[in-house]
Amino acid sequence: MNNTSKQYDDIINICRSLFINKMKDYGSAWRILRLPSLTDQIFIKAQRIRQLQENTTRKVDEGEVSEFIGIINYSIMALIQLEKGVVDNPDLKTEEATELYDKHIGVTKSLMENKNHDYGEAWRDMRVSSLTDLILQKLLRVKQIEDNKGKTLVSEGIDANYQDMINYAVFALIHLNKK
Repeated sequence: MNNTSKQYDDIINICRSLFINKMKDYGSAWRILRLPSLTDQIFIKAQRIRQLQENTTRKVDEGEVSEFIGIINYSIMALIQLEKGVVDNPDLKTEEATELYDKHIGVTKSLMENKNHDYGEAWRDMRVSSLTDLILQKLLRVKQIEDNKGKTLVSEGIDANYQDMINYAVFALIHLNKK
């Protein structure tokens, strides 16, 4: 588990660095995005990963790694939007956005550690393609919850689904780093 924690942190440091650099380039323009828009952005990235996994010919020289990083960062943005709400104009400075990023990744990593304990790191025996499919399944669940105006009868909320997507994407990146 100690190795998983270090590998997790290494992946998140890459994602966090990209998030901060994009904040410096674009500011918090993403703060105007409604949750369904963020969900759709994540869906596009997950679909692209699936296509890359199924197609041997690529017309754009980008791989799965950048798409999984995008899933992580867009999911963090969605968690921030859930907490703070959508705004009409960008309102976060890089420092505040980074603090929120760290807060949500901390909660998400804690969830991973608890589940990892209970499941015995079963993800290590999974294929990257299976992790991709699980992310797509979570996205379809989120879309349904969004269509239901956030109401669920017995299911976990949208936030838990975004957290699971982050953790699956981190696991996929750990696998891809081994190759």
